[in-house]
Amino acid sequence: MSSTPRLESKLPDVGTTIFTIMSQMAADHKAINLSQGYPDYDGPAALTERLAWYTTHGHNQYAPLAGIAPLRAAVAAKVERFYAHGIDADTQVTVTPGATEAIFCAVHAVVRPGDEVIMFDPVYDCYDPAVRLAGGVPVHLILAAPAYRIDWQAVRSAITPRTRMIMVNSPHNPSGSVLDEDDLEALLEIAEQHDLIVIADEVYEHLVFDGQPHWSVLRKPRLAARSYAIFSFGKTFHVTGWKTGYCVAPPVLMTEFKRVHQFVAFVTATPLQYALADFMTHHPEHLEQLPTFYQRKRDLFLAAMAGSGFRMTPSAGTFFQLAEYSAVSTLDDMRMVEWLTKEVGVAAIPMSVFYQSPPAQRYVRFCFCKEDDTLRAAAAKLCELG
Repeated sequence: MSSTPRLESKLPDVGTTIFTIMSQMAADHKAINLSQGYPDYDGPAALTERLAWYTTHGHNQYAPLAGIAPLRAAVAAKVERFYAHGIDADTQVTVTPGATEAIFCAVHAVVRPGDEVIMFDPVYDCYDPAVRLAGGVPVHLILAAPAYRIDWQAVRSAITPRTRMIMVNSPHNPSGSVLDEDDLEALLEIAEQHDLIVIADEVYEHLVFDGQPHWSVLRKPRLAARSYAIFSFGKTFHVTGWKTGYCVAPPVLMTEFKRVHQFVAFVTATPLQYALADFMTHHPEHLEQLPTFYQRKRDLFLAAMAGSGFRMTPSAGTFFQLAEYSAVSTLDDMRMVEWLTKEVGVAAIPMSVFYQSPPAQRYVRFCFCKEDDTLRAAAAKLCELG
């Protein structure tokens, strides 16, 4: 008899993520990596200094389940400051090892076998598997290029008696589109009418450009009352490798969230939390400066790409920029990013990986959270294509 156990995969169609694949390909071919979304510069020195201090001064044991009190208090103060929404730091905030874990816990706190969950393609890759692992049924609706806005009538038409949750992402990865106040009103009306729970992935909350505000679900009290709002310290403070995020939700939802969270990760790394709490308290200007910081990088990249054959609509948020390449190549997007990486020396992400059923279009995603010289060097290579 075979000693190999019989195993039926719960996610038979899931392999290595495209982000890992493209970053490895970029390394193998010494290409400029504009694929995976992480900076090629470090986080603030004042933040990393605090981490070093806490790791050498006895703050290396388990933190409380929901996170240390000073960091939860800093989160509550930030939510009040930016969204005029008062929350209880003790009952409505949980610190997590990254936003992905928070999304997983929020899904598993609510979704039961057979429940339908509406999400929007192009969609970040962790949403669909989290729903399926909970026994739910992902319902994929399309955001049409180039605007990538939600068609709320299509949402209404997609709702059935089994619909339990709707997942929104603003600013949106990978398209860079953002929700506005009218979108929140439509979401609220639908969620209340059908008693839906909302997961709002807002990890790029402080990366909204051109003077526009970020319309968090927390700005609308009735919407906040039925939402898990999920955020990222890693994106905000240029330390994606810290894998630290947090969830804000009303007590009734947070209670269920923590019941799942304690058996997935239990707690988040203690010295990271203390460092973040200190930095948020003593450097509030960092958050104010982020939109300008990243908009300048977006504009630098767009200006450097002006002579290329890529067609770009300026990203409204995130640190990603889509590029339509039909004037450059007839390759499908997967072969296009392979060619760009191996032959041109610039790595990107194909848009088709963000769809259940990819439409016939030619878009790739570039990441511009890079040093200015990195962006200029990548654009120079891409402009040589005409």
